[in-house]
Amino acid sequence: MTKLGGTTLAEPAREDARPVTATATRTRRDDAPVTVSGEVDGGDWDAFLDRHPDATVEHLWGWRDVFQRAFRHDCVYLAARRHGGVVGVLPLVRYRSAIFGRFLVSLPYFNYAGIVADDAEVAGALVAHAEDLGREHGAKHVELRHRDRLPLKLPYSQGKVGVARELPATADDLWKTIDRKVRNQVRKAQKEELTTTNGGVALIDDFYSVFAQNMRDLGTPVFPKSLFVETARTFPDTARFFVVRQGDRPVAGGVSLRFRGTVLVPWASSLREARHLCPNMLLYWSMMEWAVGQGCGVFDFGRSSVGAGTQQFKEQWGGVARPLHTEYILLNGGSVPNQGTSNPRMQMAINVWRRLPLRVASLLGPRLIAHLA
Repeated sequence: MTKLGGTTLAEPAREDARPVTATATRTRRDDAPVTVSGEVDGGDWDAFLDRHPDATVEHLWGWRDVFQRAFRHDCVYLAARRHGGVVGVLPLVRYRSAIFGRFLVSLPYFNYAGIVADDAEVAGALVAHAEDLGREHGAKHVELRHRDRLPLKLPYSQGKVGVARELPATADDLWKTIDRKVRNQVRKAQKEELTTTNGGVALIDDFYSVFAQNMRDLGTPVFPKSLFVETARTFPDTARFFVVRQGDRPVAGGVSLRFRGTVLVPWASSLREARHLCPNMLLYWSMMEWAVGQGCGVFDFGRSSVGAGTQQFKEQWGGVARPLHTEYILLNGGSVPNQGTSNPRMQMAINVWRRLPLRVASLLGPRLIAHLA
């Protein structure tokens, strides 16, 4: 079980001006050389993740196929080897964005899918190879999304936190640990006769109808429906869809990903006009109750911007915030890029997007999101 620490506030964005090189600080395990290449078998990749404590569901090999089919992204999955065995991995997507230019990211749309390595030497070798790939691509930078910093003195920012909580053994015990106000909101949804269903591919249309409208209301281009279809097909035993209904009408929905005793919720939405019924509260209770029933020990709410309303929502369920570290390989000098919602250009785009008719936003969103990370 992953042990969660105390609540921590994120620091402001920082940079380390030291250049990135292959000779960054390393801790050698032995004298065998580390080699890095993009030639790796998916079975070997996932076998390494199965034994590594820092691996997450977002590192799994299957996402390579999901990204390529749903977005047509150019994926490069790097494996480091020592004595012929895999000792580190780095999944990357190469972007030629019409908005932000050329860059590489590990991984887009996800929380923390950067480098997983046995030691600092392996991490340094993967960083050096990623730097070479970035220069070949003409990229401005390589972005690595991590929970904890690598021991390589990379420039980094800390604008996001991950929020997670430990789960007890039974649903009754879980209910007792939840704040009274939250319990009352769950009861309100139940008294309004909202119902919850969970399953696989058959629920995608209902989930997506809520998700697309909520993304438009937030001013964010929506993912293509194919992302969720491919996720369900690629990870039938890992991905689970949840839908809350008022009668026959979907009013909230979420996706959970289960991996090694942890349930991660990367996507969840509810309809703004139905929020007085508290469908999002019933949604999260249902997902957490299901996670306990599956014997999972950690519920991961995903990431939020520091101090945002979503962080507060997650913490009211007993979630503990942990600073995340987005690290960068800066290839042309300069400062850490700002491609998030705090960018004034992004704020202008968000305000415009919110005013679009839902049909137009649903049509244009999947085309635009492929240029964002």
